[in-house]
Formats: sequence, C-alpha cells, structure tokens
Amino acid sequence: MKKELFSQNRRDFFSKIFIAGTGSLALLSLTGCGGSDGSNVPNVPVVSLTADQKYLLLWMYQEEKVARDVYIWMNDIYGTQTDTFANIQESEQSHMDAVEKLCIKYGVDISEVDENDIGVFILTDLQDLYNAMIARDGSLEEALQVGIDIETTDITDLDNAIAAMPSDASDIIRVFENIQEGSFNHLGAFTYALSQLTP
Repeated sequence: MKKELFSQNRRDFFSKIFIAGTGSLALLSLTGCGGSDGSNVPNVPVVSLTADQKYLLLWMYQEEKVARDVYIWMNDIYGTQTDTFANIQESEQSHMDAVEKLCIKYGVDISEVDENDIGVFILTDLQDLYNAMIARDGSLEEALQVGIDIETTDITDLDNAIAAMPSDASDIIRVFENIQEGSFNHLGAFTYALSQLTP
C-alpha cells in the first residue's frame, strides 16, 4: 500500500506540474523546494530503533549533505548561468538540519561530521557518490542532469528509509516525507531548467 501511495503521489505531482505549465516549474526553480524543507521535527516521544535504523538516519543525514555540497560545487561553476543550484542548496541545508535533529534525538553519533567541510563525508559510499557527481561538471547540461540523478536517488532512498522505520516513529517518518516532497520539487526544478537548454 505504501508503494502504491508513493507512486500515486509522484504521478499526481507531475500531473499538476504539466497542467500548471512551465510557469510553475520556473517558480520551483526559483524557490528550490517549494516550502517542504522538512525542518519541523514533530515533538513526539523517542521510540526504540535498531542499529540498522540508526544507520539509516546517519545515511540520510550524509546523503542530504552530498546534495548540498554537489550543488555548492556546481553553483561555483555555473552560478552565472542559472540560479537553480544556489536556491536548492539552501533547501538541502534545511534538510540536513532536520535530519541532524533526528540524529541527536535518537543518539546517532555524528561527532565526526563537519558540516562546514564541503565535500568530505564519513561514509565511504557517499564520499564515492560525491566524487562521482562533481566529476560530471563538464557542461551546464550535465550539471543539471547530475541534479536530476541526485534527487531521483534521494527520493528512492527516502522511500526505503521510511519503509524501514517502525510505524510509531512518526517524527522520523514525517520529516522524511517532507524532505521527499522537497526532493520532488527539486527534481521538477532541475528538469525544467534542463528543458530550457534543449532546442
């Protein structure tokens, strides 16, 4: 049922975008995540998490940092040609902040994470992902495609993380769902920006 709702929500989102026309997508490219920053962490009691579930919190915290840091990199190169990276990197910071609060609340060790150390990650797989993404900076078109790929990956990983959490972890689920909504908006903004470069 969760998968069906997720697929329906995704279809509804893109249907609304196409019905509204390119003006809505232009607005998304300016506003970044369309208000779904995930920063409001519900004040609910702490529930018991397994080690794997705590690792997922750390993973999502670091994955949102990958997005922010890649967009910082791309904006340094292409910021004079598009404001999409600059706007969305601010949204990714709010995503990081929200998941950081969850990590602290649930006792996930993030002491080795330095948010100000751009491009550095404590999880090897995500360090590799960051390195692979910034290596694709040969053109604005490819950079925007990187944004599309990151947001698509983020949406899938959030869906899996939501499914893996206990049903009573409503705070985690709510934050992840809000971030996922933001990721759909980011995906729309990058898709629109790329379409404007195609003759």
